[in-house]
Amino acid sequence: MSKVEDFLSKKEEQEIVDAIQVAEKNTSGEIRVHLEKTTSIAPYDRAVEVFNLLEMHKTKDANGVLIYVAVNDKQFVICGDKGIDDKVDINFWSTTKDAIVNQFKIGNFKQGLIDGILKAGEQLKQHFPYQDDDTDELSNEISIG
Repeated sequence: MSKVEDFLSKKEEQEIVDAIQVAEKNTSGEIRVHLEKTTSIAPYDRAVEVFNLLEMHKTKDANGVLIYVAVNDKQFVICGDKGIDDKVDINFWSTTKDAIVNQFKIGNFKQGLIDGILKAGEQLKQHFPYQDDDTDELSNEISIG
């Protein structure tokens, strides 16, 4: 696969956006997915850059989560904001990572992202439950770089 545009079909992208909407009904946390072809720096460092470029640090409770994928590099990172990191243990994202990896290993990228998004929503619910007055602070659309 040489192009990020070939990673997911438009239908699959919409299914991922739908999963984000479902997950965010469990939590006040904000979840985004960013896809790009490759990164010239460490994937985690690039995920942090993208997190900031997307202004994900501007949520009220500092509870944004980015799932960053460098398609050609076959790398992904789950990056959570300070509000999350202050409340959870270091292994908090392990089950989310595992859900993604299990599907990515068999080439099911859409389902890996959906499973990871839904798992993240479940986990965030423990520390950032959905409130009746919650507003969707960040776009649910997949960003592509």
